[in-house]
Amino acid sequence: MRPLPEDHPVRAEAFSPAERRAVYRAIETRRDVRDEFLPDPLPDDLVGRLLAAAHNAPSVGFMQPWNFVLVRDPAIRAAAHEAFCKANAEAAEMFAGERQALYRSLKLEGIRKAPLSICVTCDPERGGTVVLGRTHNPRMDVYSTVCAVQNLWLAARAEGVGVGWVSIFHDCDIKAILGIPERIEIVAWLCLGYVDRLYAAPELAVKGWRQRLPLEDLVFEDRWRGETDDQL
Repeated sequence: MRPLPEDHPVRAEAFSPAERRAVYRAIETRRDVRDEFLPDPLPDDLVGRLLAAAHNAPSVGFMQPWNFVLVRDPAIRAAAHEAFCKANAEAAEMFAGERQALYRSLKLEGIRKAPLSICVTCDPERGGTVVLGRTHNPRMDVYSTVCAVQNLWLAARAEGVGVGWVSIFHDCDIKAILGIPERIEIVAWLCLGYVDRLYAAPELAVKGWRQRLPLEDLVFEDRWRGETDDQL
């Protein structure tokens, strides 16, 4: 039987019950890993699968604005960790009292402990000056790149790989370390490595930083419910 052409629609059937359970399990048990990484290196074929999952993300105008900088070199990771520590000290000073003490108690050692880091970037010029779907919201390219991050994260969970998203740094520091051009936007520094345990709930909830909000408080129907700007 000849393969169907790419423009031929295929049947959009629901997954089997077992497949659906696996998808929802990956979503519900995904965690932001900060300190639980094992030192074992990730095989190249596994990394390739994770990158392929990311590259299969949807993107505005199919511009695929992402790049993935794989960082394994200990010296580069040490420089990135130094940039993080500088910004993290600044961040701690933005909180006061018990909140600051709790912030300082959180272990954020992924850059040093995880065997692989991936810097995910967004190229706003990849689709040209006018991009289908981005004509009225220029940030759609970044939103697309975040979809790639989430794809990678869920695939990693299914593979038994932990992921931590580091966002506490000055972009200029990381760009200088990795040689990233000025026009390119850094979206995420991801730490990846095997883990043998994960928190049963998000770590920040377990440690009392914030709790998950009730879904019913966040869902409106047809119109915004609650205070509007005019009422504030």
